[in-house]
Amino acid sequence: MQEDFNIRTMTRKDVDLAVDWAAAEGWNPGLYDADCFYAADPEGFFIGELNGKPVSTVSAVRYGKTFGFLGFYIVKPEFRGHNYGIQIGTTGFNYLSGRNIGLDGVAAQQENYKKSGFKIAHRNMRYKGLTGGNSPKNTDIISLCDLPFEITELYDRPFFPDRRTEFLKAWLHQPESLVLGILEKGKLSGYGMIRVCRSGYKIGPLFADNSELAETLFGALKTGVKSGEPLYLDIPELNPEALALVNKYKMSFVFETARMYTGHAPQLPLNKLYGITSFELG
Repeated sequence: MQEDFNIRTMTRKDVDLAVDWAAAEGWNPGLYDADCFYAADPEGFFIGELNGKPVSTVSAVRYGKTFGFLGFYIVKPEFRGHNYGIQIGTTGFNYLSGRNIGLDGVAAQQENYKKSGFKIAHRNMRYKGLTGGNSPKNTDIISLCDLPFEITELYDRPFFPDRRTEFLKAWLHQPESLVLGILEKGKLSGYGMIRVCRSGYKIGPLFADNSELAETLFGALKTGVKSGEPLYLDIPELNPEALALVNKYKMSFVFETARMYTGHAPQLPLNKLYGITSFELG
């Protein structure tokens, strides 16, 4: 039978398939991630079909006017080595033409990404621990839903290369999640989120003005869900205080990616970034 390979834009239902494939690759997505991902850019998800059967996926999400992020770059194992990944990757790349493009590349793919013009900015490292423990006694911790969304978005803005309003609105309102902020002199000085995943829970993002606030938020998040469950946190290697945090709580290293960009690495406040939002969408 003659091969008929076709690439099309995903429907919302197709995104569930991409998330399932990501889970099979060991990325442990959140149970409700798909709705948030699709809300970020419904036109930015692509699926490759061979004779009508899905064999490859990629997401290419546009943020603001200057930035894009590639994720879900997956080919079903039995169809690898036949150019289906290159073709769909090119589709995503072209969709983001003219923008600085970021991605989180697993070690096995980093050399291939370099050939496509990506440069490594820093490593991101996943650590695993357990939920529960002693809850911090801090009256400055608040539910983020008690603040207008605009305040949260304003605090979030420096941590990402361009505006991500639609994604953030969806991300912070997932079912079975806990989103907390912390105040300092009445001003939002950090926030974090923990969400339920295929295995346990994952914290992300975790942003704070200093390590003490970050640890307070971390403690409130991990004690605010079911105790004794696997807990994951993805940290940038360039924040030594984030590394000190996972070491203090005896979290174990799982794997790493490289945050890579086609243009200059954005000037993000990595010293205040204690938890990456998502490997799939940045």
